[in-house]
Parts: sequence; structure tokens; C-alpha cells
Amino acid sequence: MAEDLVRRSGLVVALQANYYWVRLDADGPGGVDRLLCTRRARLERHGQAICVGDRVAVDGIDWLRGRAAVVDRGERRNALERPAVANIETVVVVMALAEPAPDPLQLTRFLLCAEATGQPVQLVLSKADLVSAQEVATWQQRLALWGYDALPLHLGADGQEPAGLEQLRQRLSSPGIAVVCGPSGVGKSSLLNALLPDRALRVGAVSGRLRRGRHTTRHVELFPLGPGGLGTDQALVADTPGFNRPELTWPAEALAGLFPEIRARLAIDRCRYSNCSHLDDPGCVVGNGWDRFPQYRQILQELRERGQRQEPRTSSPGRRGSRRSDRRQDVAAQA
Repeated sequence: MAEDLVRRSGLVVALQANYYWVRLDADGPGGVDRLLCTRRARLERHGQAICVGDRVAVDGIDWLRGRAAVVDRGERRNALERPAVANIETVVVVMALAEPAPDPLQLTRFLLCAEATGQPVQLVLSKADLVSAQEVATWQQRLALWGYDALPLHLGADGQEPAGLEQLRQRLSSPGIAVVCGPSGVGKSSLLNALLPDRALRVGAVSGRLRRGRHTTRHVELFPLGPGGLGTDQALVADTPGFNRPELTWPAEALAGLFPEIRARLAIDRCRYSNCSHLDDPGCVVGNGWDRFPQYRQILQELRERGQRQEPRTSSPGRRGSRRSDRRQDVAAQA
């Protein structure tokens, strides 16, 4: 069958290695509704990355083999860099209450990445059945001070739905993409299996030596939360690989706006200085009497040090190597 040169539009629903599964907006000949696609070289030359959740155009379609090539990408509303998902409506961050034990700094890094999308963040407390009810309540109260309505999940008995799952399903029922992310081993795949019982996702045990989770999801993929398939008017959930240390790449001055606690204080009053770093400086209305102040201070220092390392170095006139350094800067400016 000759290649179909007519462009079709669709949604990237899975990324595996260097291939993209695209769910077409309209079925093709023979009822073909998804295509395995490569990416045109010009997209790569223009630095236009493609990820799950992107709206794309494809052409060069081979309907018989179910193959095509992505030739264009629609405008993104937002995107997570890791996991790589675009056009997100809700970010679900999963934290285990045991096995592994909660790490406030690690959790904060995930929450900051979620906040950076500008979309609602839903915090889920998995493995709540492994700790006491008092400990669950203590964590919920603590996280409420962070600005999050954390939802605990209890594993049900055999044949019973986990407690709290229906409430989560209702919170994710609006059309759009919800991303499930968090450290390895916190139970993301188990959560997806419960939300999507017809999807058999692999579940791995926690490493005995380090008490860290094993990565059981190897790629990013969208699943429909309810009946109706993978259409853009459906509630979709993205399963993503686990990882333990999200990279924080924003300028240091952008950090404060990603903490709900700081936003809440600044909504009531303002600091004396417009460039306040909120490190308990004179005239700062944020102060240091909030739970995540140590994490804020540590991450702010990390971002400042990163920014200093990335500042371009200037060479003094007459010093050896200055011409080479200038040439490198000229090349970088032209890139």
C-alpha cells in the first residue's frame, strides 16, 4: 500500500525508546486508530522534543503496517521535564508512609516540580495500612500546613477496593491528563493497577539493602480512567518511571513562588524589600517558623550554587586563552 501523504492529527499516548504511539483523532482505513511513529529530522534540528501528551501531526502514513512520522507539534500549555509529559491537568504525587519511610526533602523536590506546571497538585499517601491511624493523621495535619489535602490509601482485603481509591478517582474524573509520579517503590504501579484494573502493570518489591523501590515502569504511557478510550475529552492517567531525585533547574528567585506556604503569607502581607530571599531577613513576613523552612533554605542554596556555576566566565584582556574563550562564547551565542 502506498504511503498516505495526507496529514492526520492525534495525541501521543506512549513513548518507547525512540518511537511514539499516536492515537489518531479519527480512525483510518480498516479502523486503524493508532500509529507507531518516528520523528522527522527537522524537528530534532529545531530542538522540538516530543513527549507523551503532545498534540501532533503525522504524515507518510503506511496504514497496512501502522507506521507514520511525526512532522509537527502543537503548542504546549505546560510540561514536566521528568517525567516527560505535556499538557497536564493534574499532577498526582505519591508518597509512601512506610517501606520506604517518608523523606521530607525528597517529597519537597517532587512537589516543587509539580507546582512548576501551574496545575493542581494532588498528594497521595500510599501504604497507609502499614502505619497506625495516628501516624496517618499526623502526616495529614503536617501536609495541610504545607498547603496540601493529602489523601491516604489503605489496601483493602482480598477482592475489596482500597480505601480512598474512589475518592481519588473522583478527583481525577475531569477530562485531561493526570500524571502519577513519585519516588521508586512508593506504590505507583499498585495504585495504577487499582485505578485501571484492566491494565496489568508490573509491581516490584522494595530493595532490601537500601529500602529503595525498584523501577518497574520503563516508559511513559497514557491510560483512560474510565470508558471511552484515549480521546482528548476523556480523563487520562499517565504512568511514569520512578526515580528518586528530581532535577530542579529554575532560577533561584523563582523558588519561593513554588511553596504554597510562602504564597499564602505573601498574599496577606509583603516583605520590606521586593527582592527578599525569605531567609528570615529583616522585614521578611515569611520568617523561619514554618515546617519546610530547612528544605527551602537547602534548595535555595543549591539553586544559587548551580546558577553561579552556569554563569559565563569572562577572560581578562591579554590573558592566555582569552581569544579561545571569546570564540566559544561567540559560537554559543550563534547556536
